[in-house]
Amino acid sequence: MNIIILVLDLIKEKNKEMKKITRATFKSFVKKNSDKLLIKSISHFDGMTDGIEYSEKAEFKPAERTEGNADYTLGFSGIWLVGRSADYFKLIDNEKYFGYYVYNCCGSFEVVIAK
Repeated sequence: MNIIILVLDLIKEKNKEMKKITRATFKSFVKKNSDKLLIKSISHFDGMTDGIEYSEKAEFKPAERTEGNADYTLGFSGIWLVGRSADYFKLIDNEKYFGYYVYNCCGSFEVVIAK
């Protein structure tokens, strides 16, 4: 009986880990934590080279509000979502930060809060 309970608990824990991260999940995280967000721009689209360029010194910086393209930026400089199911999300949960790694055709970035 105890073994069955243990196995069911392990299955529940695994299902929590495998929960799909969606745009809505990400938007909710940004909205709830807007005053304490940190953003690291890892790569971005560069029109001069017509491709993705990686940042040499990517580091977390406090998020800065922006008014332009709110549908794509969610109101923050350093965030760019393309939509149409072309944004990919990965959970960041370590001893220092909690948040999301995002990548798409326009680059990649991490949006986190300090623990």
